[in-house]
Amino acid sequence: MPDATLHTLLKPIRLSKAIQLKNRIVMAPMTRRFANKNHVISPQSIAYYAKRSRAGLIVTEGTIISRQAMGYGLVPGIFLPSHIDAWKRVTEAVHEKEGVIFIQLWHSGRVSHVNFHQGLPPLSASAMPLNAELGKSGLIADQAKAATLEEINQVCEQFYEASLFAKQANFDGVEIHAGNGYLIDQFLHACTNKRSDQFGGSPENNARFCLKVVQACIQAIGSERIGIRLSPGGHMSNILTEPLDQLTFQQLLIVLHKYNLCYVHTSAFDDKILYPELGNLSMTDFMRQHYSLNMIASGNYSLQQAVQFVSKSSKNLISLGRPFIANPDLIDLIETGKKWKQYTKESLSVLI
Repeated sequence: MPDATLHTLLKPIRLSKAIQLKNRIVMAPMTRRFANKNHVISPQSIAYYAKRSRAGLIVTEGTIISRQAMGYGLVPGIFLPSHIDAWKRVTEAVHEKEGVIFIQLWHSGRVSHVNFHQGLPPLSASAMPLNAELGKSGLIADQAKAATLEEINQVCEQFYEASLFAKQANFDGVEIHAGNGYLIDQFLHACTNKRSDQFGGSPENNARFCLKVVQACIQAIGSERIGIRLSPGGHMSNILTEPLDQLTFQQLLIVLHKYNLCYVHTSAFDDKILYPELGNLSMTDFMRQHYSLNMIASGNYSLQQAVQFVSKSSKNLISLGRPFIANPDLIDLIETGKKWKQYTKESLSVLI
């Protein structure tokens, strides 16, 4: 395994004219809730990310673009000067170790509670209830409201500003979180998008909000510093995949291809699951049918499966999540062919 791994996973790749990676192993974004009540990332996170800088690319935990975007407590933000200052210390530590780090920009949408919004309902594509617990908070997600056209424009402006703030914090780029049943994903799936205006009712309309967000981020920092994470197969936050979704994601990927982003990133817990609504394909295989540029696969891959996927194309990368929590030195272990520690629930309590 070491020889095959060195030839594939550890081979450099150019994401864009602005971004070169030293290997094809990505540290996946993982919600760790390492922030205070003002959404300032904790000082301990500096060591946490720095220790994992040998990854080809680090994608941070989901980071909210505004207070309105909040769905869980103690998550970091990127909408105040204090957020920029705190994140600068993280990016500086990663760059000192010659690492590359993107920040994941996040809006929870209906995966939220009125307690986070001064008693107002959270935004979504449509007024569809979630009726699920928010993590282990004991709070049940509230009835959402359909975002008005003005609110849609406001959210896009918040993504634009968050991208500019990310640049000020010296991030190498941003990943737009458009998966896992959060706000953008709620527009992409027919089960949560019941709109009859230009943002719903057809594949082109269902994809429109996502593309509007991408365009806002491109305007802020350029397509060569932007990636996007997608979940065409519903698997979280009560998102169910329907036949229309296949057409919506086909339309979305065709347009994203023209934007020449850094990458498209699968957001799946298990990428071996096949979806009848996606032609009996996994999320990654479905997206690969419609997108030929850089793609990051994610979803409980073993080392052998990671090697197999990356070996299929010079534009393939793999993201690993839980192995990076349990093994800060994961790249060293892969290089030497040594076994890594298995992730356990106790690993979650480990900050660095």
